[in-house]
Amino acid sequence: MYKETVERQFKAADIEINGKRPWDIQVHDERFYKRLFLHRSLGLGESYMEKWWDCERIDLFIEKVSRSIGNNKITISFAMLWIKARLFNLQSPQGARKVIEEHYDLSNDLYMSFLDRYNQYTCGFFQETTDLNKAQEQKLELICKKLHLKREDRVLDIGCGWGGFAKYAAEHYGCRVVGITISDAQLAYAQKDTDGLPVEIRKQDYRDLSGEEFDKIVIIGMIEHVGYKNYEKLLKTVAGCLADDGLFLLHTIGRNDSASTGEPWSHKYIFPNGMLPSIKQIGEASEDVFVMEDWHNFGPYYVDTLLAWDANFQKNWLQIKKDYSETFFRMFRYYFNSFAGAFRARHIQLWQVVFSKGVTNRVYERVR
Repeated sequence: MYKETVERQFKAADIEINGKRPWDIQVHDERFYKRLFLHRSLGLGESYMEKWWDCERIDLFIEKVSRSIGNNKITISFAMLWIKARLFNLQSPQGARKVIEEHYDLSNDLYMSFLDRYNQYTCGFFQETTDLNKAQEQKLELICKKLHLKREDRVLDIGCGWGGFAKYAAEHYGCRVVGITISDAQLAYAQKDTDGLPVEIRKQDYRDLSGEEFDKIVIIGMIEHVGYKNYEKLLKTVAGCLADDGLFLLHTIGRNDSASTGEPWSHKYIFPNGMLPSIKQIGEASEDVFVMEDWHNFGPYYVDTLLAWDANFQKNWLQIKKDYSETFFRMFRYYFNSFAGAFRARHIQLWQVVFSKGVTNRVYERVR
């Protein structure tokens, strides 16, 4: 029953089991069918980690599955996650530490093995380029231009990662930047990498920000860890720190519908307690707080970004493999490629949103 059902669904998605096309799946263990039927996305990812199946182009396979059967993830694991997210604030100060400890603090060497020279762990801007380094520099320049960045500006980067934006803005625009993170590994790296620049990197939670004013504020790939119960708190905190004539840029992955939890496999193995905001959720959180000046979607560039990370990860695996297992290798490759497939299917997007306080009557001139 399980095998026949899975085969039928795959056939409808133009996927052949043990076929010869790049997106066809090669099944090595017959238990795969029951696991996929019962646990859907969680079972699919876990069975790949355990070598029950392989595929030459997982991103194309996931795209076809996603377009064919949509976002049907109603399983026991998903239902329990949904209940927990409704009953509890999974992204409380204590909950926010979980993704740091289990993902971002794995090791700086791991992330440096696949990221660009500015260590951008978010989508690059692949306009007229196929080079990851150039795409990420173009993304950073795009952000600076959208913020109308000036030398005299004081800038706050909430969730600054390894300090790449702070470094770029200080080097190219001469402005002063404060970056905050709750990751010890990122803190140490960012402080060293920005030494000698007008940059201050702090270990600080966004909830502890108060009493300071900044001309420009950015959140680049951090709100995905904030949780729907905390969006309004985050944006009100940003507003409290932003100068009246300042600008705030939010760079985030987004989903097409509103939800209260993340995808089960990603929640369990990659981003614990993570979830993607929707347009509605961002809009409601920003009501009576900000004026939306510009909304830019370049989600398809995340496919290029993720595949570039995957290529670098494979190329440099021998340098770091002593610290990780083959299961970890397969987990990270599945992470890159399954996310790429979701972006290919346009189930998730990449947005840059520019906000102001709306106290000036000048027109915001958008940048592309």
